[in-house]
Amino acid sequence: MARLLALLVLLFFTAGIRAELEVVIQPRNDAAKQNIEAYIGPISADSRQAMWRMARASREQALSALQALGYYHARVRPRVTGTDAKPVLRLDVSLQEPVRLDEVTLEVSGEGAEEDFFRLPRSRHLRPGAQLHHGHYEDTKSLLENQALRYGYFSGRFLENRMLIDVEQRMADIILRYDTGPRFHLGAVSFSDTPFDEELLQRMVPFQPGVPYDADLIAKLNRELLASGYFDAVQVSAPASEAQDLQIPVQVTLNARKRHSLGFGGGFSTDVGPRARAEWTQHWLNSRGHSRGAEMELSRPRQKVSSWYQIPLTPPQSSHLRFFTGWQRENIDNTDSQSMVLGAVHQRRLASGWDRSIGLRLEQERYSLGADSGRSTLLIPSLGFQRTVSDNTIDPSRGYSLLMDLQGAKAGVLSDIDFIRLHLGARGLYTLHERHRFLGRLQAGGIASNGFASVPASLRFFAGGDQSVRGYDYRTLSPTDETGERVGGRFMLAGSIEYQYEFIPKWRAATFVDRGNAVDSWTDPMKTSAGVGIRWVSPVGPIRLDLAQSISDPDEGFRIHFSMGAEL
Repeated sequence: MARLLALLVLLFFTAGIRAELEVVIQPRNDAAKQNIEAYIGPISADSRQAMWRMARASREQALSALQALGYYHARVRPRVTGTDAKPVLRLDVSLQEPVRLDEVTLEVSGEGAEEDFFRLPRSRHLRPGAQLHHGHYEDTKSLLENQALRYGYFSGRFLENRMLIDVEQRMADIILRYDTGPRFHLGAVSFSDTPFDEELLQRMVPFQPGVPYDADLIAKLNRELLASGYFDAVQVSAPASEAQDLQIPVQVTLNARKRHSLGFGGGFSTDVGPRARAEWTQHWLNSRGHSRGAEMELSRPRQKVSSWYQIPLTPPQSSHLRFFTGWQRENIDNTDSQSMVLGAVHQRRLASGWDRSIGLRLEQERYSLGADSGRSTLLIPSLGFQRTVSDNTIDPSRGYSLLMDLQGAKAGVLSDIDFIRLHLGARGLYTLHERHRFLGRLQAGGIASNGFASVPASLRFFAGGDQSVRGYDYRTLSPTDETGERVGGRFMLAGSIEYQYEFIPKWRAATFVDRGNAVDSWTDPMKTSAGVGIRWVSPVGPIRLDLAQSISDPDEGFRIHFSMGAEL
């Protein structure tokens, strides 16, 4: 305890004698002032006399800081002001005329001389007549060396790098001559021992042996291997010291993840109430990288059980063929449906960044919609595209997501009816001045069919709810039959504009306007609602609580909406 008290007294005493450095420059120059303060750093003294002893060293440091910016004729006069208990070192600086560049020679020779990444930027700071700045000179040197390391010119070197300063004439010459040498190439990729076939691992490599060296390719290989889902640790190295005939062998150390994982989750939203989810995955079941899994989801309106088997294609980390089967039941309002599905989907990440899915499924569904009921059998080919771009996966500050899903069936080809169904979705998020967030959402869809009365409930459009038009309950916006029961629409359009303000870290207030409906004709009226809400950015993503009121139907009253999950 005595030691702790002594330490606190010492800290208090040290804080009390902490001195302040005051730099006064004529004419005013913020860059020079900041450079002096950074060069000297914090100083302290317990008396004016002790401060005077520090003045000479501080003056020399200030002169060095000014010379780095080209002020070789500056005058620095130190003074000590303040009381004896709180002395202040004041540096009065007179800059004088700086040294300026006379001749500037920047030359790149060797095999890489014509490459764009070795083209030096046309900087106004390195032109004849510009003020000498040692930092710009050093930055240019570093740029050449860094580009050489990134693109595999490991024998690159400066033939000449000099800065010649004539202090009396206030002139300086810069000479930078750099020879890139030959460019190295990436050789064969070798892997540590793993449970997987060598052929599967080689299909994950995003380059061919012999390509010119690029550090981005090494980083990409690391990312792609992690993205495959087979490994929990990846280390990729390409040491230039082991190169032979300019070919650098690439060595990869891999740690395979555990075969099985079992996950449980739950949540709550005003759309479906409490829900529970269980998931089992066997991430790899053989040396060819096949995987499989099963999922179960339970909530009051929806129960779902499904399983899948996945075969990796090329490249395995972003292309696969998945076979699936499942059973689902939905009982929402006056709509009840049970469906069985069996199918396959080919998913691939395209070079453009889009995720593309091509699928084919056989679906049988028994449904009741209001007073109608039926049973359908459909063989449905589908095509989907999806892309999400954001600066953070859990709580982005800006980004967008796009979705397109097209599916259909042909009567007589294992299908009861003809139909084509298109669903489009878009979301965008932009943050202004860190606290002001603007979120937009738009979704639209339509069904073309010569027998819409036989289109099952799962394919029809409904609106309303947490992710649609707030102010209305889940899926309560829909055309009705002659008994007044909701039966789903041919078309759907819903959009939202939302503003959020972060009043304290992780907490945001929101206001929004939603508009949309599910209809049988585009001439049918849209519904509009508005409201306010609160957002908390939890470790697993934003949690949203909204209070919404219908403007189109004021008698609907206020509705509370609670949901969680990513905004994009």
